[in-house]
Amino acid sequence: MEKTQISVVIPLFNEAESLPELHDWIVRVMKNHNFSYEILFVDDGSTDDSWKVISMLSEKNSCVRGFKFVRNYGKTAALQTAFNHTVGNVVITMDADLQDSPDEIPELYRMIVEDGYDIVSGWKQKRHDPLSKTIPTKFFNGLARWFSGIKLHDFNCGLKSYNSRVIKNITIYGEMHRYIPVVAKWNGFKKIGEKVVQHQARKYGYSKFGIERAIGILDILSITFVNKFGRRPMHLFGSLGVLSFFIGFVITLWLAFDKVYSIYAHTSYRNLTDDPKFFLALIAMVIGSQLFLAGFLGELFVKGTIKRDEYLVSERVG
Repeated sequence: MEKTQISVVIPLFNEAESLPELHDWIVRVMKNHNFSYEILFVDDGSTDDSWKVISMLSEKNSCVRGFKFVRNYGKTAALQTAFNHTVGNVVITMDADLQDSPDEIPELYRMIVEDGYDIVSGWKQKRHDPLSKTIPTKFFNGLARWFSGIKLHDFNCGLKSYNSRVIKNITIYGEMHRYIPVVAKWNGFKKIGEKVVQHQARKYGYSKFGIERAIGILDILSITFVNKFGRRPMHLFGSLGVLSFFIGFVITLWLAFDKVYSIYAHTSYRNLTDDPKFFLALIAMVIGSQLFLAGFLGELFVKGTIKRDEYLVSERVG
């Protein structure tokens, strides 16, 4: 049996109006290029008729599969759930609001299969978004480039293509969907490309842009820490702990030596506990011990079995 060429993953929240048009557009592209495909819709706890529409599309088209969350978990959870179930050689993600054009699919597929990229990220060079959305996006794209060393203009673009072995070997959680290329790079997938894609104005509904994107620096710091020290926390906490304890210990020794010298030299001196440096040294030693213990406990935790995030799916179709 020939393996499916393309899996199209579409996370969504309250996009009932756009789904039929998006589905038909994708199907038309697939048929025009003779691709074998599947479409995975993940309903992230919608309160409109999105799930009814997905169920209807699945009845009409056997290539459509759907997953419905019991509540709104977020885009990262929707993507991770779909990634766990894709069967295509190339996985393409896109938003459900018709701002991403399915006509980009053939070239995104070709760049993975023929050019050998692990990931190809879309770049909406000309955007149809308000300044309240574009300015924070530009700022945190620049921040992500600086932290990761990956030269992408638009980390947050929902239109991306992946070699299937990438999404089968990474785990995302929290709000990491914006920085999947960073996660992939830290896991050894370093051939990351970019393609200018068409950005269309929203046709239905309203933007789901939220304040959480304005704290993207926390996501970047989290990814950097987890990927550098997630499997070896002692390297960070242990090193900081030893350094802090050593500094405190040296200060304490110096104060003790200074007191002994003052006694034998018959010079004036004061009690160790009267010197502020003594308390600074004590604090440094206590903090150092705690950091070392945190690193040790982290190592024990890492040795345990760490499961992928599981999200409660109430219904499935397809």
